[in-house]
Amino acid sequence: MSDAANVNAGKPASRGAVFVAPLGTTLPTDAETAKDAAFVEVGYISSDGVTNSNSIESSDVKAWGGDTVLTINTSKTDTYTYTMIESDNINALKVAFGDANVTQTNDTISIKANNNAQANRCYIFEMLESDGRPRRLVIPNGAVSGLGDIVYKDDTPIGYPITLTAATDSNGNTHYEYIKKRA
Repeated sequence: MSDAANVNAGKPASRGAVFVAPLGTTLPTDAETAKDAAFVEVGYISSDGVTNSNSIESSDVKAWGGDTVLTINTSKTDTYTYTMIESDNINALKVAFGDANVTQTNDTISIKANNNAQANRCYIFEMLESDGRPRRLVIPNGAVSGLGDIVYKDDTPIGYPITLTAATDSNGNTHYEYIKKRA
């Protein structure tokens, strides 16, 4: 039976929405448990929110005569795209350019743009459903696989468009999603 109460939007949690930590950090296994202290917030995300793309590639097996008799999944890619718009947030800058390429002194943030490999990290996306219940996406092993165009314009916030690709964990999963059940 259809139920309009099961239709939700993903609004960012008021306490933050995107968090990162080094690989191996203890991960939450529900929608509400406090995060490990190693997770840091990357700040505001643009109004486009976060988009999760799960693309599955498959191959059809044909029988003599041309009928498709079997479809075999050959690969699956789990990616997330979002734009970080706090251009002075040191955590956001480290996600965009890599930890070793961002330094901060008392009065200066320095960024080096290069082709050095970035470390994979754990990611958490936290949001609230339309009725205020928490929803949490946990990515045990994510790699920044793309940094989009950075626009410097007087009527647009400086933003860092990120593409994050999730690798499989030791259980073969690319991410976990937890939703607090309705009371």
